[in-house]
Amino acid sequence: MALIKSCRGFDPKFGEDCYLAENATIVGDVETGDQCSFWFNAVVRGDVNSIRMGNKVNVQDGAVIHCTYEKTKTIIGNNVSIGHNALVHGCKVHDNVLIGMGAIVMDNVEIEENCIIAAGAVVLEGTKVESGSVYAGIPAKKVKDLSPELFEGEVQRIANNYVKYSGWFKD
Repeated sequence: MALIKSCRGFDPKFGEDCYLAENATIVGDVETGDQCSFWFNAVVRGDVNSIRMGNKVNVQDGAVIHCTYEKTKTIIGNNVSIGHNALVHGCKVHDNVLIGMGAIVMDNVEIEENCIIAAGAVVLEGTKVESGSVYAGIPAKKVKDLSPELFEGEVQRIANNYVKYSGWFKD
């Protein structure tokens, strides 16, 4: 069973049909929507500030979601995939976003809807990622517009697949 801990009087709250891997850790002021999944070694720490997630968010293996004490909350929209070993910290992520493997998203970043943050990208503090974009590099910069093919083939496909994958572990 996943490690679910209260902290400072807050208990994590989960929507319907969520999956929590046995060694995922979710702590404190965390609230999720429906059909979210938290994979092996994922850590979601709502100990120092709040973390809010919409529906169909997947937090893949080794990913960390956190925030900054008394400064930044983390808000994640619907249909968001957070790749393996990514770090999402004190930022706002709108709907239909893929954050690639090993990416770092820092405090006060805002990622508008329908975006991809490439694997290994570092989105520096205070960056605003414009809707419909692909950002890559260190520091992350816009490299192209998000095509309909990339949107369907990556953003939508991965979010939908993780709902399917989680079903394999719920039986």
